[in-house]
Amino acid sequence: MESKTSIEYPQLFLRLALGVALLSAVADRLGFWHPQYAAWGNMETFIAYTGKITSFLPSGLATINAYLATFAESVFGILLIVGFKTRWIARLTGLMLMAFAISMSLTLGIKAPFDYSVWVGSAGAFLLADQASFHFSIDALSQY
Repeated sequence: MESKTSIEYPQLFLRLALGVALLSAVADRLGFWHPQYAAWGNMETFIAYTGKITSFLPSGLATINAYLATFAESVFGILLIVGFKTRWIARLTGLMLMAFAISMSLTLGIKAPFDYSVWVGSAGAFLLADQASFHFSIDALSQY
């Protein structure tokens, strides 16, 4: 039996939640969040954190990885919000969050990525990537 439940709004909510979460993390490391609410508060602290969760890689990569993650999260966040190339961006977001979750699990323990819902974000991104179409998006406009 086929469901008659509309997925337009839940899909939009998932896109916005993922996009805003990514941009919020970027805003944190760039110092835009009040210190009371910040996890890192500045790029230097985020670079040190990146070095910690990627300690199995050469130490010189921490700064590069931190800036690559910041760039990717910025681009993916914006593109998810506007819904441009949503399927590919959602897949890339899922892979990126999965890499974060695995790194966090290896270095901080299995509880850390669950506390920060990194696995849930990754799963949500993969679920979004599997949608047939993307309502309320640039992708939907380009279909016509």
